[in-house]
Amino acid sequence: MFIAILDFSTAATDRPTALAQFDAEADQVRAMPGNIAFRVYAARENDTAIAVVHEWDDEASFADYLGSDSFARSGQAIRPMMIGAPVSRRFHANLLETVV
Repeated sequence: MFIAILDFSTAATDRPTALAQFDAEADQVRAMPGNIAFRVYAARENDTAIAVVHEWDDEASFADYLGSDSFARSGQAIRPMMIGAPVSRRFHANLLETVV
């Protein structure tokens, strides 16, 4: 499994627009081959931070997402709103169990 966590901030007035962009692309991202989960979070402790958590079958599936039209559209819309550089942490992980 491949996990990517993206953290960035926008101005408080821009955050709803950034979240709406992710909402507009979410179904398309989730339908991509290899996608396990795509979650977007607005920070509760302030009104500027956003986190995006991706789970993919493998790094190749994530790379396909990075080359997708969906990623390009989101980048064009959201990057100009970012305050400072985004931080993306990427992990290889082994699922130990799923508890239901």
